[in-house]
Amino acid sequence: MTEEEIDKLITESLDKEETEFYNNLTEKSIFSMWGELYTGKLGWLAILMSIFHTFIVVICFYCGFKLFIVEGITEILRYGTVLFIALTFGAMIKLWHWMQIDKNSILKEIKRLEFQIAMLTEKVTNE
Repeated sequence: MTEEEIDKLITESLDKEETEFYNNLTEKSIFSMWGELYTGKLGWLAILMSIFHTFIVVICFYCGFKLFIVEGITEILRYGTVLFIALTFGAMIKLWHWMQIDKNSILKEIKRLEFQIAMLTEKVTNE
């Protein structure tokens, strides 16, 4: 059996309320998953990270601009180093966001599996 056939069998065996709950567990688009980062227990941290990332982007643009207009090698090295560090911090923040999205999708899949097991267990015990 394919996954679609299994999902269809499960959906057919559920009542209306359970079907709505089951359908809410389906995979969402990347933009809706990204929006979910700002809700929940760690929403405040995601907002703080986004503010910090915006600050880092401003630093990157400033240092990138200054890197090409300064004349001394000392200033070039200074702005280049700050630019490299800021880009690294920005990449780490983006990785944190992606890991949170991945964690949330894994948790939803686990909840979906728990729901399927509970429904199949109930079906087996009722027969």
